[in-house]
Amino acid sequence: MNGLIYLSNVVTLELDPEKCTGCRMCTIVCPHDVFAVEQRKASIVNRDLCMECGACEKNCPEQAIRVKSGVGCATGIINGILRGTEPTCDCGEGGCC
Repeated sequence: MNGLIYLSNVVTLELDPEKCTGCRMCTIVCPHDVFAVEQRKASIVNRDLCMECGACEKNCPEQAIRVKSGVGCATGIINGILRGTEPTCDCGEGGCC
């Protein structure tokens, strides 16, 4: 784990442990070691390490993981900073930004 945190408390990553079968695919494809698998269930070790690339969601055979790849809060905030505008994330009313 490299420990690089992009932005605190803005990641769209969600895990449904009830759907998880412990295949470990999320731990294999995640570039930042966000997931761990213990007793045949995945867990999120640190959400803030997620860069919202979407590899985990695309490779989860049980569809237990959801993340707004490329459109989540981290991307929206970074795009806002780069453009000199407000964040462009789609958090809705009472969102994270």
